[in-house]
Formats: sequence, C-alpha cells, structure tokens
Amino acid sequence: MAERNPDGMLDWVVPPPPPRAALEGRLIHLEPLNAEAHAGDLFQAFSAADDGLWDYMAYGPFHSAAVFHRWVKEATQDEGRIHFALRDLATGQPGGVAAFMGITPQHGTIEIGAITLAPALQQNPAATEAFALMISWAFAAGYRRVEWKCNAQNLASRRAAQRLGFSFEGVVRQHMVVKGRNRDTAWFAIIDREWPALREAYDAWLSPANFDIEGRQVERLTDMTRLVRVASDPVV
Repeated sequence: MAERNPDGMLDWVVPPPPPRAALEGRLIHLEPLNAEAHAGDLFQAFSAADDGLWDYMAYGPFHSAAVFHRWVKEATQDEGRIHFALRDLATGQPGGVAAFMGITPQHGTIEIGAITLAPALQQNPAATEAFALMISWAFAAGYRRVEWKCNAQNLASRRAAQRLGFSFEGVVRQHMVVKGRNRDTAWFAIIDREWPALREAYDAWLSPANFDIEGRQVERLTDMTRLVRVASDPVV
C-alpha cells in the first residue's frame, strides 16, 4: 500500500482527460456521440417517451428530427463534455445518451451527467453496465472522485445515484435557473477508496448468474451497494 504524504495524499498523478473513444461492455457499447451516426436512431428511440423525459434536462423536448440533429451537433462541439451514444447490444440500436462533464483533472474529479434514457433502456441492465463502464474508466485513469448531480426534484435520478453506490452529499439551494425555473441540485459522489468494493458489487450484479431464466434479478444492486455508501439520501 502506498505511503501517505503529510498532506494525506497518496502518490497521486494528475489523470488525463477522457478521450473521445468507445467503451465496450458485454451488454452495451458507449460510442462517441456523432450526429450523422446516431441522431436519427436516438430521435426515434426518444420519441417512444412522452415529453416528461426532458423535464429535468436543460434542453428538449424535441419535436422534429432536424431540431434534435442540430442539438446533437452542438453537443459534440462542447469541448467541456464527452457525450456518448449508448448502444444496446441486444437490439443493436442506440437508446440513450450520457456524458463525462465537470472534467477537472488537476483535482482528480469528473462527473457523469447529461443522462437521457429512452424507454427501452430504462430499468435495463445494459444501462447499469454503461454507468459502470464510465465509473470504471474514471478510476482506472486515476480520478479520485466521480460525481453525480441532478435536480433535487428528480427522484428517479436520486434513486439511480444511490443504487449505483454514490453517497449523498447534500442539496445546493438555488444552484441554477433552468428553462426559467429554479433548480436546487442534489450532489452525490463516489471516491477512489470506495471503488474496489463497488466494482465487486457491479461485477456480481451484472453476472448472468444474477438473473433468472426470465431475466429477473436475483439480488438487487441497491442491496449490494448499501454498505459502501457513507451517506444515504433521506428523500428516497
């Protein structure tokens, strides 16, 4: 085990920013978002949901393929974020978007956000694997802290963060104005010393042995990650 210096830090090296490169799993591939390759299929996938899908996002809903295509082009030009299209390998179709953002290598922090899942990926093990791949990349690269932030009213996102083992760190009041409305922001994080136990939980939950013949989970991921979280969200 590495020795700690007087400031309490391990022999830590500033990590690189994430590359615009694919992350490949058993159930899902994360592909760098590209308007020509993904916009049409993603628009169709998102069209299966009602406009409520976009309630807590800074953008959307999109009522035409052309407007969504333009948003994808703009998103891919944002140098502060690395957007991915989430391709479900069971169907071969992209069914969601997520991004690395808040990328601050000098402090070893990175955020997973801009998450939108079409109905086909919601409550799907492939989506869980997508987040596991992103978190795994971050800690393997040397990041010390992975963050998850959401509108404090977005209970689904708050539940998802806890299920993945993110610890609740509080609510920042009047943090933003989004679509003309106040946004209080709930903050969650995983830090590097928590990652080994969470990685084991992800591997065990995603194992085919954890699902019965009808695809139902045997053990819940929430139960596997509960002991790792240092603070639980009191709201969910």
